[in-house]
Amino acid sequence: MRFAELADAYGRLEATSKRLEMRQILADLIRPLRGEELAHVLYLSQGQLLPEYEGVELGVAGSLAVRAVAQASGVAEATVATHAKRAGDLGTTAEELLGPRSAPAASAALSVRDVYDGLREIAAAKGEASQAEKIRVLTGLLERAGPQEAKFLVRFVLGTLRVGVREMTILDALATAFADGSKDARSKIEAAFNVSSDLGLVARTLVDHGVEGLARIGLEVGRPIRPMLAEREPSLEAVLKRMGGEAALEYKYDGLRIQAHVPAHGAPELFSRRLENMSAQFPELIADLPKALAVKPAIVEGECVPIDLDTDEIQPFQEVSRRRGRKHDLDKAQAEIPVALFLFDVLLAGHEDVSAEDFPARRRRLEQILRPTERVRLAQQRIVRTVDEATAFLEEAVSGGAEGVMAKSLGPGSRYRAGARGYWWIKYKRDYTTGLTDSIDGVVVGGFAGRGRRAGRFGAYLLAVYDPKRDKFESFCKVGSGFDDEQLREMPRRLKPFEVDAAPPSVETGLTPDQWFRPGLVIEVRGAELTLSPIHRAAAGAIRPGVGFALRFPRFTGRIRDDKGATDATTSKELLEMYRGQVRREAPEGEGEA
Repeated sequence: MRFAELADAYGRLEATSKRLEMRQILADLIRPLRGEELAHVLYLSQGQLLPEYEGVELGVAGSLAVRAVAQASGVAEATVATHAKRAGDLGTTAEELLGPRSAPAASAALSVRDVYDGLREIAAAKGEASQAEKIRVLTGLLERAGPQEAKFLVRFVLGTLRVGVREMTILDALATAFADGSKDARSKIEAAFNVSSDLGLVARTLVDHGVEGLARIGLEVGRPIRPMLAEREPSLEAVLKRMGGEAALEYKYDGLRIQAHVPAHGAPELFSRRLENMSAQFPELIADLPKALAVKPAIVEGECVPIDLDTDEIQPFQEVSRRRGRKHDLDKAQAEIPVALFLFDVLLAGHEDVSAEDFPARRRRLEQILRPTERVRLAQQRIVRTVDEATAFLEEAVSGGAEGVMAKSLGPGSRYRAGARGYWWIKYKRDYTTGLTDSIDGVVVGGFAGRGRRAGRFGAYLLAVYDPKRDKFESFCKVGSGFDDEQLREMPRRLKPFEVDAAPPSVETGLTPDQWFRPGLVIEVRGAELTLSPIHRAAAGAIRPGVGFALRFPRFTGRIRDDKGATDATTSKELLEMYRGQVRREAPEGEGEA
């Protein structure tokens, strides 16, 4: 496939926000493709070179990309930089500056393979001469690119592809292009993706072996599974009723969820809930996991929490968050912020996939294979059948440093559901019973210019929840409270890679911020209650036509959820359930609208 065909498809994707239209554009694009080329197109369309868990980074800064555009176009670097600042997009600048050139010879036209191989070269460049090598390769690609190809090539290397394609849309396109487009086929394709986290593998298997052949994709050490997620209930009584009168309650540890892959030989790998490889950040867990598991290979899940080694008490989440992203002074970090991994599930035990077993069987298996160490332990659990028993365990959990409890079904069908959210697992905190004091993980999609002491920086941010059915991010609040001066300085830096000059097609809101952001950064907020709003679009129409939900008196908790991607944020459905679970069930007509 010529790269110009892919760039043309990206142009059409960028021009529409309609998911059905996007699905058809993608389906038409990939239908003729096979093998590696199909995988490469799918990865590139996600803004990646390989599955996310591989952690491949291009390492191309804006200044480096400016130099490459300047060399390819013959325009001075300062002129390119000024043009890009005015346009707000170096990709558009590359398109305009490279437009006047004579078209590259047909023999020099870029193929998708040329671009993919070149980008892999850029990612592989390391060491002192790496910047020069990255510029050389990128310049070479730009010199062979047409204007539209140059635009998307530059956007790709800067991580601002902006075509609005996410995993769910690609799965829809795969079902349309290589199956009958039915709900059943789409479900099987998504199931294969949930256990492999690799769209390229799923697509190749689908093409070669059909929908039924996807069942051959199983668990594999080193390839993370998309995590199973929990629902909420407003009371312990509701939890037990939902579970049929009996449940396994576990401590809800406030830490980082970790999926540990322990091979028969060699070092384990640790993945976050968003499939980021975190192995380098927790060397003490890498050392202890092989000793703690009697059966290998194994895939186990747990919560990584900070602990006080002198008292063995669990410490606040903010402590372990300081370990994220650390690449230097790891010995010092281990000493200053020690952690323990509390295991709560096992998916693979000695080459045997146990994820399809009901939860009680998996728990027994975990207890059998675990030999607890100081760093790797078993999550506290108790079987409860009454509200009094559940309340006693909740109080024990909270006094022990947990933020609440996780209830897990003991019934038939309580298998591990990769990538799914359901009532087989329910999370519960004590404060669910007192209005809306539960936290919400919101995606930052906009920034509002500050005034007074906040002049010259963002004073508030527009947040959205995620609707997986529509693949949309729907606004629910504008938050400016809770940020200290350091956080106000830090937020623009964290959000810089997500800046865009127009509303992203996936974002729905009735507000217009001073700066738009692509959905990417997730932060935690709390508020007084959820009310109906004609301005915000979260779960719009669920209670009243054209009216969504807004969070009253939102406040940033200080917690940036680096462990979550945009699509891992609180969902519109969860917000609806939180609204229904409030003490005040529903706002009267016109009341509390924001």
